[in-house]
Amino acid sequence: MSERAALLKGIRAWLVFFVVCLVLSGATAFPLVHELRWTEDLLRWLSVGDHLPALMEWIERVRQGLDTADADYPFLLYGTDWLAFAHLVIAVAFYGPYRDPVRNIWVIEFGMIACAGIIPLALICGPIRGIPVWWSVIDMAFGVFGVIPLYVVWRRIKRLETLTGAYRPAAAVAG
Repeated sequence: MSERAALLKGIRAWLVFFVVCLVLSGATAFPLVHELRWTEDLLRWLSVGDHLPALMEWIERVRQGLDTADADYPFLLYGTDWLAFAHLVIAVAFYGPYRDPVRNIWVIEFGMIACAGIIPLALICGPIRGIPVWWSVIDMAFGVFGVIPLYVVWRRIKRLETLTGAYRPAAAVAG
């Protein structure tokens, strides 16, 4: 297998991994009320409250809030439907780099910027919304761990670009 083919195969494998994670994280936002009930039941069954009482209290509080919203204000949960949809739409964008990585490297760069943006969002909005600091750290981890496969893909695309001598417009090279 040529180096170019190996790079392309690796890029595509990392992109599939990233897209699957993005789709799964989005898809879980649709059945949020039920998932949280299942999570709370599982954590109780595992006696997590004995070891991590703050986590159990937080899960209970969030579940109560979602139950109330679901019963009295179901339109609020429409926001999580849009969150899920956004994940799915963003995942579709990564088909461009899958098909032509060098030409569509900007999608990878966009994804890396979005991952970086999770950190200030969690740091600013978390306290405003009463999110515990430890939960904001978990949220920020999505950005940190999300950027890893994208950075690997970005580096491989740069190597592929050098290897193939692919043309990039002057504006893209300058930026």
